Amino acid sequence: MSITRIHSGGAFESKIGYCRVVIAGGWVHVAGTVGEGDTVAEQCRAALDTISKALAEAGCGFGDVVRVTYMLPDRAEFEPCWPVLREAFGAEPPAATMIECGLIDPKFRIEIEVTALLPGAG
Repeated sequence: MSITRIHSGGAFESKIGYCRVVIAGGWVHVAGTVGEGDTVAEQCRAALDTISKALAEAGCGFGDVVRVTYMLPDRAEFEPCWPVLREAFGAEPPAATMIECGLIDPKFRIEIEVTALLPGAG
């Protein structure tokens, strides 16, 4: 099985030692992704934009996502993200989990990680 790694050039990739995307066995694993913004919804939208670009570079999109994990320091801030998430994932949403936890920097209010299946791999 071949493994393909896609780096985004983000600051944390070289500091921590990971890449944005790993493709293996038809599966696309996108690392936990944060976004900039003043509100949690803005950060959610920015993270999804980065994820969308990563998925496209891997050869798929949000419709191919089968699993998503949302991580927030304050679970009460999850609800403002729901409209943004519905817009991104549409009528065929993935399985999802929300975890309340600390993130790498207190300025971040949401981190999103996804797993997708490449078209034709299933």
